[in-house]
Amino acid sequence: MSQTTQPAGQAAAQATGESVVGAGPRDRYAVIGNPIAHSKSPLIHARFAEQTGEAIEYTHLLAPLDAFVPHVRAFMESGGRGLNVTVPFKLEAHALATKLSPRAAAAGAVNTLRFEAGEIYGDNTDGFGLVRDIEVNLATPFKGARILLLGAGGAARGVVLPMLGRAPHTLTIVNRTAEKASELVDQFGEAAREAGCRLTGGGAAAIEPGTYDVIINATAGSLDAALPEVEDSAFGNSTLAYDMMYGAQPTVFMQHAQTLGARAADGLGMLVEQAAESFYVWRGVRPNGAPVLEELRRILAAPSAT
Repeated sequence: MSQTTQPAGQAAAQATGESVVGAGPRDRYAVIGNPIAHSKSPLIHARFAEQTGEAIEYTHLLAPLDAFVPHVRAFMESGGRGLNVTVPFKLEAHALATKLSPRAAAAGAVNTLRFEAGEIYGDNTDGFGLVRDIEVNLATPFKGARILLLGAGGAARGVVLPMLGRAPHTLTIVNRTAEKASELVDQFGEAAREAGCRLTGGGAAAIEPGTYDVIINATAGSLDAALPEVEDSAFGNSTLAYDMMYGAQPTVFMQHAQTLGARAADGLGMLVEQAAESFYVWRGVRPNGAPVLEELRRILAAPSAT
């Protein structure tokens, strides 16, 4: 990238990942969480603002664990237009919203808040981000596919409805505690019937014979280098093994899948695409995630990233 001269304030904002588009007043957005300093969201949204010409600024917002709601209201009262919400506040955001999108209601969690005319609109873009990353960036269609979803917690719950919307052939949800997987099967049974998808779930015994087209790891196991309980026979040469976690190196789940001949991918693309959907919810403009994803890959691969 060639070097150019720029105003000191602009250079400082770009260094922190804040948007610098527009010389006049800019609408304010932020990502709220605890911890939050590590978040890639300011950089992502800065790039989206540059792409689209939208006049926004976007920053981090650290909230004490017991003071999420006061921090959100203070941001609103100061003129903030919207927030991305990350751990551990997605359930509190769901409770705070005065109106929910269908996908947020189904997920039981909110990762995007939009403030408008006194209303707090809550949405969940995680499932959209996963589906778009897999179908567009990884060129793997869900329609007619056999899908295995590992995990039945909040991360899994947020992606079931968007996946069913793509009309897979079967979706099997597996969790160490079988009852939690069965609860999701019950919750999304009607949506599955409308999609023409056979939805099943339970413990590891619920995994059906044969290879799956897509296996998604929605457990937190990769944080502890732990593999989810799944038979090796579920993986094949035509399988995409997708871990919602991401990092500088492939996760243990990805490494294991590759030894079994599967193609593996992490969740960095999901992070970018869910952010692009949040941007669309706020601004009515959908940015292109591909160049931002490429930039983040380069940043993670740099020696300083480790």
